Amino acid sequence: MGRHAEAQTDTAAPGGAAVSANGFGLKGPRGWVFRNVTFDAPSGSLVAIEGPSGTGRTCLLLALTGRMRGTEGHAEVAGHRLPKALTAVRRISALGPVDGVAELDPALTVGEHLRERALLQRRFDGSLRALLRPRRERAAQDRARAEQALAAAGLDLETLPKGPRTYVRDLERLEALRLGIALALIGRPRVLAVDDADHKLSAGDRAAAWTTLGSIADAGTTVLAVCTEAPEDAITVRPADAGTTTSDKTTETEEEAADAYAEAGRA
Repeated sequence: MGRHAEAQTDTAAPGGAAVSANGFGLKGPRGWVFRNVTFDAPSGSLVAIEGPSGTGRTCLLLALTGRMRGTEGHAEVAGHRLPKALTAVRRISALGPVDGVAELDPALTVGEHLRERALLQRRFDGSLRALLRPRRERAAQDRARAEQALAAAGLDLETLPKGPRTYVRDLERLEALRLGIALALIGRPRVLAVDDADHKLSAGDRAAAWTTLGSIADAGTTVLAVCTEAPEDAITVRPADAGTTTSDKTTETEEEAADAYAEAGRA
C-alpha cells in the first residue's frame, strides 16, 4: 500500500529525527533478545519493525526510544548515541500503547485520558512562563494540542458512542490504537513509537492504521512501528533476520520481556 499524499492536521512537531543502528543488540537474563540490528532511516521515515511475537520486536522498539539499554553495538537517534544518551532520546520520543509499559486505562474515558496527558505535558515539559499563563489560556492551548493530535491520529470523537465520555474499554481496537497515538502526539515528539500496529485488525483497519502512520511520517515525525507484516513503502527491520540463531533468542512472553526490561534499565 502506498503512503497517501493527503497529510492530516499538522501537530506542529519540531521535525523528525534520523534513526540508525549498527550491530545493535540486547542481551537479557535469559539470552539475546535481539542482536546484530543494522539499518539507517532518515528523518520523517516510516520504520516497520517486522516479525512474529518472540523475535524481540517490542524490546527493540523500547531500546531505540531510550526505554531499554542496549548491550551490544549502538544506535543513533537525532545524533544522540545509544545506549549512552538514553535520557536525551527519551525526551524527543513518545510511546503509543505498549503492554506493561504505556497502557490505556480501560476504566477511564477518552476525555479523561486526554485531560490527564495535557496536564502531565504541561507539568513536566512546559516552560515556567507557560505555567504562569491564565487558566483560560492554558485550557485553550490544551484543547488545541489535543485537537491537532486527534486529527493527526485520525480519531474523531464525534464518531464514538458517547463522544469524549466513551470509556476506553468500549473502544474498537483501531479506535484504541488511534487514541494511544494521539496521546503520544500531544507531546509533539520527533519520534513516535507504536507497538503492535497491526495486531487484531481486519484488513481494512490495518490499511487505515498504516495510512495514518504514513501520514504522520509524511508530516515530519519519524515513526517506528512494530508489526507482523510491514507495508511495502516502509523501511523494514526484521530482528529475527539480524543474526540471532533460534537457540539464542528469548521467547517474548510478558514475563521474559519484563525480565529483560528490568535488567536493561527501565526509564
